[in-house]
Amino acid sequence: MFFLDKGKELKYLLEPLVYAEVTARRGHTVVLPCVMRFKPLHYRVKWTKIDPPSQGVENIVLITNGHADKQYGSLGPRASLRRSHDLDVSLRLTDLELEDDGSYRCELINGIEDESVIITLRIEGVVFPYQSHHGRYRFSFFEAKEACAEQDATLATYKQLYRAWTEGLDWCNAGWLSDGTVNYPVLRPRPACGGDLLSGIRSYGPRHKTRDHYDAFCFTSTTKGQLNFVEAEHACRREGAGLAKTGQIYSSWKFQQLDHCDGGWLQDGSVRFPIINPRENCGGIAEPGVRSFGYPSKSLRLYGAYCYR
Repeated sequence: MFFLDKGKELKYLLEPLVYAEVTARRGHTVVLPCVMRFKPLHYRVKWTKIDPPSQGVENIVLITNGHADKQYGSLGPRASLRRSHDLDVSLRLTDLELEDDGSYRCELINGIEDESVIITLRIEGVVFPYQSHHGRYRFSFFEAKEACAEQDATLATYKQLYRAWTEGLDWCNAGWLSDGTVNYPVLRPRPACGGDLLSGIRSYGPRHKTRDHYDAFCFTSTTKGQLNFVEAEHACRREGAGLAKTGQIYSSWKFQQLDHCDGGWLQDGSVRFPIINPRENCGGIAEPGVRSFGYPSKSLRLYGAYCYR
């Protein structure tokens, strides 16, 4: 979702033409759009993740002065500018993780002037309630966070829980969220679940993170599964697709800027991955290209799948 500062007319940045959420799935690549009207003589563009807020310091992702880019923090190694034309300062994020969900600010700084647009990235996923195998209400906040991580998930945000409620989640046990509050979603009010209050998200507000104990609401997205060749074929068929051919992976790399650091099975039994932005932990080669692991044994369960339809 795009937001502008009300009452402040943009001079350097284009207002987004479509006010909509940018959605993607874990492991995918996404572009957060930001385009200049014209280039000031001396300027900087700074991308920052602003929601959820980081503790203490500004969560800067990338800064550019038009000549050089510098990445910062945990997002930095996966961040780059799209640069499809001279005025394009859109942010590309690769290999999306659950924690990438949130709001990002594209800020143009020209001397003492600055202006910005804010874009929301939503990771598509599912919220699920989770409790200790020892029983109900056994997690401190930190234990709930760890329990979700052990289940390939993170603690859900309030926005994620709210969306899950609108999609049908109805649960009577209270659970921790990522901001340290405790809530539970109710669609059908009943005596055993808060009495006759209206349906909605019931909240206990912020609770003590070590002393208080509740269940957890976890959030996860598509799995970063490791498959053998046959499982990769089945995974693509479930999506109404087939394993990509070698030519298709090269075409997607060249013309769609496909950039993934994980090896995936192709139709011919080879394992490859396409790289637009070379980085140290992604093949170790300085040039862009389609990397190859050759033709490993099809029984190995070490790779993902590149599907095509």
